[in-house]
Amino acid sequence: MTVRPARIGDWISAARPATLGLALAPVILGWAIAMLELFLAEKDAWNPANLIATGLAALLAITLQVGVNFANDYSDGIRGTDQNRVGPKRLTASGAAPAARVRLVAFIFFGIAAALGTALIIWSQYWWMFGVGAAAIAAAWFYTGGKRPYGYAGLGEIVVFVFFGLVATTGTTFLLTGTFSTESIVAGVAMGCFAAAVLHINNVRDRATDIVAGKRTIATRLSPLFGRILYTVLALAPYGLLVVLVLTLATTGYAFFALCLTLPAILITWTAKTPAEHVLVLKLTVWSSLVYAIIIAWIIAF
Repeated sequence: MTVRPARIGDWISAARPATLGLALAPVILGWAIAMLELFLAEKDAWNPANLIATGLAALLAITLQVGVNFANDYSDGIRGTDQNRVGPKRLTASGAAPAARVRLVAFIFFGIAAALGTALIIWSQYWWMFGVGAAAIAAAWFYTGGKRPYGYAGLGEIVVFVFFGLVATTGTTFLLTGTFSTESIVAGVAMGCFAAAVLHINNVRDRATDIVAGKRTIATRLSPLFGRILYTVLALAPYGLLVVLVLTLATTGYAFFALCLTLPAILITWTAKTPAEHVLVLKLTVWSSLVYAIIIAWIIAF
């Protein structure tokens, strides 16, 4: 069977643009918490340098996310994990693009992320962040890459929680304020729960094929019932944590409106029978995290 070579649209699809909001949300929320702390300290919250740094941090998060997506495409493809994939088509597994080319694209995005991170470190003078950046790129590659990928051992949700939640959110706040606060940590945990929920529902969708491929995610280790329960807990946890932010600034409670996206996602999770339904849950969860962050940022900044 002849496979059509990948076109530009296929490469864009392989970058999984639907997941990029998940990278942007913690930076937005981290910036919002920094704005709140600067306002309370009666400092210049709208400093142009801070806005530029936030923009670079957002680009860093997005390029790292794209790099992760291409790295997963490559690594799962060469392992044969995606041979019976039920989700969106992968470039490597389908043969639409040479594996080496997909890996090169992943490394290019990792390189861009590293360059952006270096610029931010030079600007901030927080040299220890080189270690954090290196760990983030290593985590991105070894999720499915290397001889013993941690994603195949059920640790994916934990690492995503740390890097796409705590690190991205508190790191953005620290970059702008030089401090770690209770609010930034709470916000980081909330974003981490959203990120873990997205990865988990993705793995719930792939549960049957991952079992065959020997990929031991949390979803494959749990029964379908407990897999749904775990997603529900992760998706609702940010709203429980929102109470802490409301105690500092009552109007951040408007972020509860994001439940208008989260609750349908939970309902679909409990009734889903097809991969397309799980993809919809994934997209709704990403949008939930983004709307949650944007509402809080809007309330604080404007």
